[in-house]
Amino acid sequence: MVENPKNHPPHFEKAAFDIVAVASSAGGLPALTTLVSGLPGDFPATLVVVQHLDPRHRSLMADILSHHTALTVKQAEEGDLLTTGTVYIAPPNRHLLVNSDGTLSLTQSEMVHFLRPSADLLFESVAASYKDRAIAVVLTGTGTDGAMGVTAIKKMGGTVISQDEKTSQFFGMPSAAINTGTVDFILPLDEIPSALVRLVTSEE
Repeated sequence: MVENPKNHPPHFEKAAFDIVAVASSAGGLPALTTLVSGLPGDFPATLVVVQHLDPRHRSLMADILSHHTALTVKQAEEGDLLTTGTVYIAPPNRHLLVNSDGTLSLTQSEMVHFLRPSADLLFESVAASYKDRAIAVVLTGTGTDGAMGVTAIKKMGGTVISQDEKTSQFFGMPSAAINTGTVDFILPLDEIPSALVRLVTSEE
C-alpha cells in the first residue's frame, strides 16, 4: 500500500483503480453473488456495496455472499479502513460514505429518494475521495438511485459500468445510469467481473 500525503486515501499497489463502488436494488442478491464469485481472492482493489435492504431486519447479505467468493465480505462498520480483496456492505438503514483518508463512515442522515442507504451518496463520496481511481458499477434495481452518483464519478475522472438490460432482473437503476450519458461500459452481468479485473490490473 502506497501512502499519500495531504489526507489522500491510500493507493493500492498493482492496482490502476483503488475502489469499486457497487449499487443494486431489486434482484440485487443474485447479481452481487455473480459479481463477487467472479473476482479472485487477490483482487488488488476494494469493493463497497449499497444494496437496498429492508431496514426492519438484520441483513444476512455479508454471510450469504461470503459463501460464494474468495474475497473477504463484511458488513461495513464505522471507521473501517479499506483494504484490498474485501467487500464492504452497507448495513440496513445507514448511508455508507467513503472518506478522503480511506476510512468508512455510517450515517442515519436524511433519506435520499426515500432510500437509506443511498447509492448516490456512496458514489458521490467515492468520487470526491478517489477521483480517477474509482469505478462505479450499477446493477439490477428499480428506481433511479445511482444516476446522480455516476455523474459525479465520471466528472472526477472515474469509470462507470452498467449491467445490460437483458441480464438485469429490473432495469430501472441501470437504465437511469445509462441515460446520464456517463456510462463507459454496458455489459452482461457475467462479463462484469472479468472487466473489473482487466481494468483494475491494467498497468496503463
